[in-house]
Amino acid sequence: MPLKADLDAIDWKILRELQSDGRMTNVELSNRVGISAPPCLRRVKRLEEAGIIRGYRALLNAPALGLDVVAFCLVGLHHQADAELRIFAERTRGWPIVRDAWMVSGESDFLLHCVASDLGSFQTFVIEELTSTPNVDTVRTALTIRRVKDEGLVSFERP
Repeated sequence: MPLKADLDAIDWKILRELQSDGRMTNVELSNRVGISAPPCLRRVKRLEEAGIIRGYRALLNAPALGLDVVAFCLVGLHHQADAELRIFAERTRGWPIVRDAWMVSGESDFLLHCVASDLGSFQTFVIEELTSTPNVDTVRTALTIRRVKDEGLVSFERP
């Protein structure tokens, strides 16, 4: 698969380091990647402007905040016309319980990553919101037991 951005080894190091710790100072980052601070900052700004770095977030501990239920929903629609897919995708943005949503291929049309305070809240969402949504045909749910891997969203096989 061709690379969509012109990145050198230093850029890849910057991305690895920031994905691991997005709060570090530019000086710390420059030390870790082996260049001085001013060019490091220019590279980070270039990566941000190019859309390669989309933003920075704090990773929250959901159970510590009382959000103990993590589940996935596979949703199949009656009709898969582009307009219908867009309507459902837009609707997912209004459901706070849905933290991530993907349009997928195969037997289902969407995969929803849901986080709720308890099983009752999740069930209420599935029964009262999701299954009653226009054009929803099937909903299959999977409750998680425990997270076994939690890595950054991008793996690095490059230099």
